[in-house]
Amino acid sequence: MQSVATFAALLAVAVLLVPVFKRAGLGTVLGYLAAGVLIGPSGFGVVTDGENLLHTAELGVVLLLFIIGLELQPSRLWALRKPVFGLGSLQFFGVGALLIGGAYLLGFDWPIAIMIGLTLALSSTAFVLPTLAERHEMHSRYGRETFAILLFQDLMVIPLLALLPLLGAARSDGDVSPLVGLGFLAVVVLIGRPVLDAIFRHVTRINSREMFTAAALATALGLALLLQLGGLSMSLGAFVAGVLLSDSDFRHELEAAIAPFQGLLMGFFFIAVGMTINLGMIVEHPLNVLGLTVALVLVKGGGMYGLRRLARGSRQVSRMQALALAQCGEFAFVLFGVAQANQLLAPEVVAQLNLSVALSMATAPLLFILADRLNAREAAAEPVAEPEADTLPDLPNPVVMAGFGRVGQIIGRVLLARNVPFTALDIDHEEVQTIKRFGIQAYYGNAAHLDVLHAARVDEAKVFVLAIDDIETSLRCAELVRKHFPHVTVVARARNRFHAYRLMDLGVELMMRETFRSSLEMARMIFEALGKAPDKSQQIIDRFAAHDMDLLKREQALYHDEHQLIQSAREASEELVLILEQELGDARPDAAAEPADPPPAPATGA
Repeated sequence: MQSVATFAALLAVAVLLVPVFKRAGLGTVLGYLAAGVLIGPSGFGVVTDGENLLHTAELGVVLLLFIIGLELQPSRLWALRKPVFGLGSLQFFGVGALLIGGAYLLGFDWPIAIMIGLTLALSSTAFVLPTLAERHEMHSRYGRETFAILLFQDLMVIPLLALLPLLGAARSDGDVSPLVGLGFLAVVVLIGRPVLDAIFRHVTRINSREMFTAAALATALGLALLLQLGGLSMSLGAFVAGVLLSDSDFRHELEAAIAPFQGLLMGFFFIAVGMTINLGMIVEHPLNVLGLTVALVLVKGGGMYGLRRLARGSRQVSRMQALALAQCGEFAFVLFGVAQANQLLAPEVVAQLNLSVALSMATAPLLFILADRLNAREAAAEPVAEPEADTLPDLPNPVVMAGFGRVGQIIGRVLLARNVPFTALDIDHEEVQTIKRFGIQAYYGNAAHLDVLHAARVDEAKVFVLAIDDIETSLRCAELVRKHFPHVTVVARARNRFHAYRLMDLGVELMMRETFRSSLEMARMIFEALGKAPDKSQQIIDRFAAHDMDLLKREQALYHDEHQLIQSAREASEELVLILEQELGDARPDAAAEPADPPPAPATGA
């Protein structure tokens, strides 16, 4: 019963705290750590056996390394080889050298100082990557380079885990030499792939998801235990198992099967680490703990900034990477735990290091806020000038296109196929330069400016194609064209139904909601897949399209009044049902049942 109560307490405190920390922008790892502190000896003391829980929860780390191995496809690594092994090694070994020197000055022997320095050089993948995704910066230059550096750090965890037992002082004469583990590792690498493929092909013939999950867990844990018996770490074995299966047909299914167990156990691992954190140290040794935390952030951030500038990085990119990677990572808890188990570090040293690592991670959201403020101040002091508009062609073209993204490019390809010349404008300068490399004449310019429209010779064009993605910019452009070039036919792209209403208000008659036709085509495929004849399926789609276009015109006058719009949509839905039943000569499959009110077409939908 005690174990059930402990498990329930862990789940309850995690469910309460982790969402709060995530919503506050502090990340899930800190939420789990805080949960462990709250429930552990430093908090309310609900759970006191944190060390035992830590041993069980280390399975989460093992499974995490298995998933990391699955994602490290050789082809992917080869494609990212320059930033991963270039910038990654620069950050890891460069910043690590500074931290190694600091650890040596604090009195650690060289082997231990190297282990501590390289461990503290790691940053938090679990915090940085989700933060970059939330900020929509994964595809920026600094985002891509930061991802590459974190990938290299994940790779470096493996040799660190492999080296720790070799440095350990805890082995007795009866223990197995880690060299035996290296032999096991060589054998696994040589024959593991065909053996594992054969096992999973056999399991898939049973067509049982439970057996597949069991086989995935058995593979990860089995190789982990094999290498542990050989004197190496369990995490290394799981990582090797993942790499061996990274190019197999089962990679995605394996990841889906393992992920729930890995996520839950990793959460328990961080809770267990939180239980071992002694907050009393901050009271007893505030200068030591806080001083070490500040020193870590300054050395890591300052070192990364200097190294990136030496590698010809711009000031802004270097600063963003330095602040993003200034905190320590979650693998520090794993590596320091292994070091303690091998008697490389005393428990009180590990406790202080873990506390400083956790505090450094707590600074990560503040560092991103600092980065944003520095960027805003720099932008205000030195505003970046917009690229000058391209020199547009002297001769007019019959078609002028505003917006040359995913919609405009398809239209452009069709026009080129029939030798119809056009002038394409787009506000994304980098996109324009990319398009030009494919031999298509696009020009940088904001079509929502009247002088740009004059320069594009819209007054001499026959058709103006409005394919701008941003709704407000699209409407400003439509207003300018309708006012200053009323003789030009406007063919517009509408993001949704509401955008279409507003374009109609401006007098635009020819428009296409961007997902409307593709959605109707998918509906036609569904009817045919359900067994309806192709001609009947097409008849339904054609009638629906005609009815919807008529409805769009009728509702234009109502869309400002939500109540009337909803009522009109409901009436139109019922009307459409009756029309289709009359024209097709059959009833709906559920016509015998009492029909529910059909859902109205949403005002902001397709």
